[in-house]
Amino acid sequence: MSLLNNKDDLKELVEKLNFKEKVDRSLALIKEAYQKYGDGLVVANSLGKDSVCVWDLAMKVSPKIRGFIVTTRFKPAETIKFMNEEVKKYPQLKIYKNDVKIADRLYETDPDKCCDLLKVEPVSRAIEEMKVNCWVTGLRCTEGRTRTDYKEVEERDKGLVKLNPILIWKEREVWQYLAVYGVRVNLLYAEGYRSLGCAPCTKITSDDNERAGRWLGTSKCGGECGIHTRPLKKARSDDALQLI
Repeated sequence: MSLLNNKDDLKELVEKLNFKEKVDRSLALIKEAYQKYGDGLVVANSLGKDSVCVWDLAMKVSPKIRGFIVTTRFKPAETIKFMNEEVKKYPQLKIYKNDVKIADRLYETDPDKCCDLLKVEPVSRAIEEMKVNCWVTGLRCTEGRTRTDYKEVEERDKGLVKLNPILIWKEREVWQYLAVYGVRVNLLYAEGYRSLGCAPCTKITSDDNERAGRWLGTSKCGGECGIHTRPLKKARSDDALQLI
């Protein structure tokens, strides 16, 4: 049976499958999707631990697989440095950014709007310009309260499939993979961060929730930027969105 059409109980698989079985499943999902969508399959690489894990898995399936990175004016210097190193190593990674003028401290006064402009719209443009039919993400169902109901294969936008190949992985299994296969990560993790985003909206916490440090002190605390919840095919505008 096709893994892309599986009806498996994912919550059960989180505990049932061992590390190797999860790696093999993830590779099989990416391989099957790549065989189906070809160059229309593209990896969204946020440069976080989960994304670089998925990117490494994708490179094992085929070094021809493309990817994109969305950056913002608020990314930490460590993330920018890591991004430049990754793009130099993998020229098939394209960088997208929105340089539209925004209100001062919009990330505090209206974090949803800030994310819409600086994250959702560039992702939408990347999907359009790269002619994406299937985008691959590093979502995990154990990562936080907002990520428990996703599926390995989804189609929230008509004609745009989203593949979440490590959805059933636990945090420790991501780190296990990165260690076993020698995958480089953002140095901010060495400082105690567990989830990375823009500098003003990302803090170090001791909370059990992996994403608790995101948008701390706002209504978005531990939540989402919008790329996994908004209709990406309708989100774009012409507000100075550019490929750099």
